[in-house]
Amino acid sequence: MSDYRPSWDEYFMKIAEDASTRSNCLRRKVGALIVKQRNIISTGYNGTPIGVKNCFEGGCPRCQSDVEPGQGYDTCICVHAEANAILLAARHGNATEGGVLYTTLRPCFSCLKEAVQAGVQEIVFEGGDAYEGPLEDAYQMLVRDSGLTLRRFVRQSG
Repeated sequence: MSDYRPSWDEYFMKIAEDASTRSNCLRRKVGALIVKQRNIISTGYNGTPIGVKNCFEGGCPRCQSDVEPGQGYDTCICVHAEANAILLAARHGNATEGGVLYTTLRPCFSCLKEAVQAGVQEIVFEGGDAYEGPLEDAYQMLVRDSGLTLRRFVRQSG
């Protein structure tokens, strides 16, 4: 029997990864969760809104198209994992103020704004790249001016 015990970041990131397996997006599966005082208050994954056909059932026009990655978002009806975690917390009466958002992908600019507005104090993400040029400058300005901590999770080997 191993004495290994994951760090809190490893533990919560694994749960975010598990949440991503519920995603119905045909292009990329993302999972997220919000934690307060080391307790999970909400989880989310990317996919179509509640009551709408899943992507794999034809619910999202973008998923059904052959549009290139990074294009065609104006036809995507899916809700991002981070937004779903925030919205489902609200739907179930769980305050997100002071929470930590764990996500398998660096939040897009919109999800970053929503997290700031929801009172999230820290975002821990694993994958994803920075924007280029002025958009990244605006992203970093929002992080800085809001006081939010944005931190990349680095998996420990072993």
